[in-house]
Amino acid sequence: MGKDRVSVDEGRVADTADTNEQAGPEPLSVTRTDVDGVTVVTVTGEVDHHTSGALRRALAPADPDGTRTVADLSGVPFMDSSGINVLIAAHQAHAPGGWLRLAGVRRPVLRTLEIVGLTPLLACYPSVHDALGG
Repeated sequence: MGKDRVSVDEGRVADTADTNEQAGPEPLSVTRTDVDGVTVVTVTGEVDHHTSGALRRALAPADPDGTRTVADLSGVPFMDSSGINVLIAAHQAHAPGGWLRLAGVRRPVLRTLEIVGLTPLLACYPSVHDALGG
């Protein structure tokens, strides 16, 4: 008989008896770098109401009149409406002189962006390299 283990992750309790599965999603990791004057925000993990604040802070432009930002979402397997709202707010904050581009958007997240009608508003590129040159 194996031991029952109980994991607590941000207020959620999950029974992980006799498994090697994690109790919840990976924590969100957000990093900012500068590439030739463009801010590249690399995001890894699920974006939901628990984690969207970190993404909101990372996408806030330092200079709304000229900031250019690429959000690398290739490490994001899931995004709920909280993340969608962050992207809309970030897009608006970059206008009119700057821009926000999305790179490496995975199919499930891209489908959500398509359903809510954001793909004409937020330019999506296959890679960071393409977004930087776009």
